[in-house]
Amino acid sequence: MLKVPRKPPHEGTIDLVHAALARLPAPNWSLRIQQAITLSDSEPEPDLALVRGTARSYLARHPSPADVGLLVKVTDSSSQRDHDDKGRIYARVGIPVYWIVNLVEHRVEVYEAPSGATATPGYGQRQDHAPESSVSLLLDGLLVRSIPVLDLLP
Repeated sequence: MLKVPRKPPHEGTIDLVHAALARLPAPNWSLRIQQAITLSDSEPEPDLALVRGTARSYLARHPSPADVGLLVKVTDSSSQRDHDDKGRIYARVGIPVYWIVNLVEHRVEVYEAPSGATATPGYGQRQDHAPESSVSLLLDGLLVRSIPVLDLLP
C-alpha cells in the first residue's frame, strides 16, 4: 500500500510542536518524532511521542505503552480515523495522554483517562483548546508546563 504524501502544513506543524515540546524541563523524558512504539499487535509511528528515558534507552527496543507519557498526532484532514480508530488503540493500551493537533478545526484536542482493555476502549476525558488558550502538559500526572496553543498551530 502506498503511503499518502504529507503536506507542508502537516510537516511544518510537527516542527512547531517539536519546538514547543523540546523546551520542556523534563530531564527523564525524550522526544521522538515519527518513530515506532511497540503495542501488542502493531507498531504505530505517531507524529511525536514523549517517552521515559534517553535516546540510549531505545537502542535495542522501541518504547512500549508503559514508557509513553504523551502521543501527539497532527491531522490536516477531517478524517475520523485519528479521532476514533487511533484513539481506541491508544486508550486500549493505556497511553495516558493523546493530543490531536487539529489543523482543520484550528484547535488542540487533549484526550486523557484511557479505559484500558475494555469492550469499547476510549478516553474518558476530552478537552478542546482554542488558539487563545493554553494546553497543560502532564507527565505522570504532574504539570510540567502550560503551552500556548498558538505555539502548536501554524
